[in-house]
Amino acid sequence: MYYDYFGLKYPPFKITPDIQLFYSGGDRGLVLEALIYAVESGEGILKVVGEVGSGKTMLCRMLEQKLSKRIEVVYIANPRLPPEMILHAIALEMRLLITPADNRLQVMHALHQHLLEKQANHQQVVVFIEEAQEMPLETLEEIRLLSNLETSRNKLLQIVLFGQPELDIKLSTPNIRQLKERITHRFYLKPFTGDNIRDYLHFRMYAVGYRGPPVFSTAAIHLLTKVSKGLIRRINILADKALLAAFANEVHLVRPKYIRLAARDSGFAYPLFSYRIGVGVGILLVIAVGFWFSNYREALWTELSNHLEAPIAPNPVMTSPPIPGTMIAEPLLDQRLKATQDWLAQVNGRYYTIQVMQTKVENTADLEMLLGKPAIKPLLDKLYLYRINTKGELYWGMVYGEFINSDSAAAAIAQLPKILQRNKPFLRKINQLISINIGDGNSNQIER
Repeated sequence: MYYDYFGLKYPPFKITPDIQLFYSGGDRGLVLEALIYAVESGEGILKVVGEVGSGKTMLCRMLEQKLSKRIEVVYIANPRLPPEMILHAIALEMRLLITPADNRLQVMHALHQHLLEKQANHQQVVVFIEEAQEMPLETLEEIRLLSNLETSRNKLLQIVLFGQPELDIKLSTPNIRQLKERITHRFYLKPFTGDNIRDYLHFRMYAVGYRGPPVFSTAAIHLLTKVSKGLIRRINILADKALLAAFANEVHLVRPKYIRLAARDSGFAYPLFSYRIGVGVGILLVIAVGFWFSNYREALWTELSNHLEAPIAPNPVMTSPPIPGTMIAEPLLDQRLKATQDWLAQVNGRYYTIQVMQTKVENTADLEMLLGKPAIKPLLDKLYLYRINTKGELYWGMVYGEFINSDSAAAAIAQLPKILQRNKPFLRKINQLISINIGDGNSNQIER
């Protein structure tokens, strides 16, 4: 469907967990590392709680993938087992030679012997139980008894409970208060904030091959945040359908109206009042400035560049844009302008570069301060600067490096300093810069 339209290799917002698309923001990476440490340290019973669609299953899959090979993972997919069957289920998952006719004592003995053998070979066993809030109280008590299997120094069996907030309510039941006391670590998956969602959307798009400016507008992300309530599953559903709507309308920018359509199609409630305000403002802007995609990139990067650092007091000498065609009397900027002209004269136009920022010429003082940052100085030789005249206004543009293919350029983005990564750098064909540079005096000609 829309994959080729946006240049994607495969779906970015699948509902099925895909560990290749694991996003470590929103504390998910920190929780994963803490879980790995706790399991490998033999910490007994662990608990992970999050709302429906908060990413528990993805975290479970990532934990299984990241644990040491010496740790055997036993996965219990059906938590509604009666207490007399939970031991059989674990033993069968571990491929022990038991039969349904074996009683609890026989199964416990076989399980204990197997765990002792694992311990002797410096191996561990961990049991993952998903949807643990659905487990009967009696079965949860049986889980507690399993945690008693230990040597004088170590637990023989690790248990990780993944569940919804109802699990906490169930564990507060007096009948199983001993299980609650056995839980050594408790982790809670909080919903994503607006910033998390913005970064998540960009990460997912980029991970599947997208190479361009952000697809989701700020207003669309704001509405998506409200509708999704920060839950990953909802974000995926809404983002997927919104991209499909953008594709159907032959645009490359997801606006609030596409989030609204996705919410309506999915049966999610959305803030109608704030949406109407957003659309009204959007229509006025479209009428006022003729909002075409070709100008969207320039305008967006101008906006983003203003967030490189905390606001800096404007330079009183630069209170108005310089006259087009005049040189800025700044040695460092002059040096980079000349280096850019020399570079464009000899570089292979089929190569790639990385667009790292764009800002109005009236922000020259801020740009100069940026180039003087310690994190930026090592990159100066590969930072190329140009000025572009758009709709009668001058802008600084800055790109970084040259790369023979998109993969090497994409890898370089991850190595850029955080001060540049904040602006969501994207790939550009160098031909695009060359074609601008030799323009015939139109509104997009680079000033020399």
